[in-house]
Amino acid sequence: MTFARSKNIGISTYKMRLVIDQVRGQTVAEAERRLMYMINPASQVVLRTVRAAAANAENNDFLNRDDLKIVRITADQGPVLKRYQPRARGRAGAKDRPSCHLTIEVTEARSN
Repeated sequence: MTFARSKNIGISTYKMRLVIDQVRGQTVAEAERRLMYMINPASQVVLRTVRAAAANAENNDFLNRDDLKIVRITADQGPVLKRYQPRARGRAGAKDRPSCHLTIEVTEARSN
């Protein structure tokens, strides 16, 4: 099993999970085709990480790129930047800027 990680992505875990649910369990080629035509900004980050995982499997473990399948894909919460938004009467309102960590594991699918 080979993996790739992208850390401190400036997208919330909820928005990232909407994208990764679309490609979970698919082959790498099928996931790339689907992600290329999504308009969600998170899809470009997922596409880059899927390609990195496939390249790691190809170069480090000598696996065939055509047989690779996504076996695990997770979006975990990263650090939250705390910022303040000016409000009325000189007050300040909290504004959190979430981030996430993306992990993708691929392995060679068994052909029967």
